[in-house]
Amino acid sequence: MANVFSITSGGGMNSSSVDHSRRMYNFGERVAELAPKQSPFFTYLSKVAKKPTDDPVFKFLEQRHQWQRRNFEARAAKSTAAYSSAAFALTNLQLDCLYDSYGRVVTTAAQPNFLLNGQMIAIACEYDVNGTDAGSGSEAAAIAYYKINADPDLTANAAYAEVDATFIKVTHVPTASNSGAITPHNDSKIHIRDNAKGQVVGSAFAEGSTDPEGWKDEFYDREGYTQIFKTAISLFSGTSLATRYRGVSNEYKRVWQEKLMEHKMDLEHAMLFGIGSDDSTSTGPVRRTWGIVPYTEAYGKIKNFTYASSSYDDFIDAMEDVFSPESGNSGNKLVLASRKVLSYFNKLGGSSFLGNTMALGHTATSNGGSNGYSMDIQNVKGSFGHMVTKVNTLYGDLHLVEQPLFRGMWEDYAVMVDLKNVAYRPLAANGTSRDTQIITNVQNNNVDGRKDIVLTEAGLEISLPETHTLLKFT
Repeated sequence: MANVFSITSGGGMNSSSVDHSRRMYNFGERVAELAPKQSPFFTYLSKVAKKPTDDPVFKFLEQRHQWQRRNFEARAAKSTAAYSSAAFALTNLQLDCLYDSYGRVVTTAAQPNFLLNGQMIAIACEYDVNGTDAGSGSEAAAIAYYKINADPDLTANAAYAEVDATFIKVTHVPTASNSGAITPHNDSKIHIRDNAKGQVVGSAFAEGSTDPEGWKDEFYDREGYTQIFKTAISLFSGTSLATRYRGVSNEYKRVWQEKLMEHKMDLEHAMLFGIGSDDSTSTGPVRRTWGIVPYTEAYGKIKNFTYASSSYDDFIDAMEDVFSPESGNSGNKLVLASRKVLSYFNKLGGSSFLGNTMALGHTATSNGGSNGYSMDIQNVKGSFGHMVTKVNTLYGDLHLVEQPLFRGMWEDYAVMVDLKNVAYRPLAANGTSRDTQIITNVQNNNVDGRKDIVLTEAGLEISLPETHTLLKFT
């Protein structure tokens, strides 16, 4: 592929020549095939995540399905009186959550708009068996079930909802023989601590009852930018075009091959390391696309490991968060890793991280490792020419691919990309495509020579940044 010099608009070979004067050739479908091992991210984007845009500033919406969440916390402690059905009821219980109406995780508590009249909720509490501890913290941990019996008050404060709820049952009380739901003793109490965790557990309505209120999650609006990439083939005089050179006789075509690769690697660099912006200049706007590494570092997840001491437990704990389904994860991650990090994952020797943790079977191994069944590691041939280290964790699959550009300051990096939530966005509309193309003979008409350029206008769309993770090793 790297020595092809003629294509047609349909991708056929040898039917037209790049030597035609003032000709544009659409190369967008083929440029990803140039040495795919050198640019794995762009290759994957071009093959499986290509989505043209009709505007250089492209808008897209993110949806985080909050039906997977609907969990909340108590904003302030609450204690009941000694047991009776009425005494265990809750009034003005303040509840908040740590994600907003778009489903984004926030650090400042937000109002749980999903709480509705008629819903069943479960909330962690402390069950005071005899009523003497009075919220001292020495009571048994339990879970109390309530039914919201009125529309929550969302007007008292924008940071929380006030809920009135009828008591149903309390469970996980150690004094119960089967730790099941019990009816409390007459002198018992329930204490709900500040920041106690709770969850909506469905709804319950009487036969013939009226319709309930509803709620909805919101789309979050983001924007991205296409970037104009240009790579010029330096001016060749008519004399140099007609001269036979040593090594490679046709110097013009040799340089063409190098410039195509240079252009493709510019795309790979930008998709990895670019900083998104839309700047105005005296000659017009200059747009820059975001790269997956700085975008994930700014808005996604970061996990830190050490080559020498990070344990199996550390890695599994990280994967538990990385693959959390409520974040919108697909369960498969393309992991672009430096050679140093990839070597670390592939070292299965006795003293290595994986060697100590991936042994088959539940019994201890000769090198001190234990616990199989949690991961399966194999090296396979990828669909696009890459060697892939496939790691099956109990939470999802990792597909590790060498990223040659992770060197120098990025040699201790790996980025876990959820391919469902990224897209390559070339500009294409009105019958014109600005995907990678070759424009021939751009020199002035009075020049005895030739100059060509390779041009691409495209950007990277990164949605649901919390589904992407940057791994940093030290």
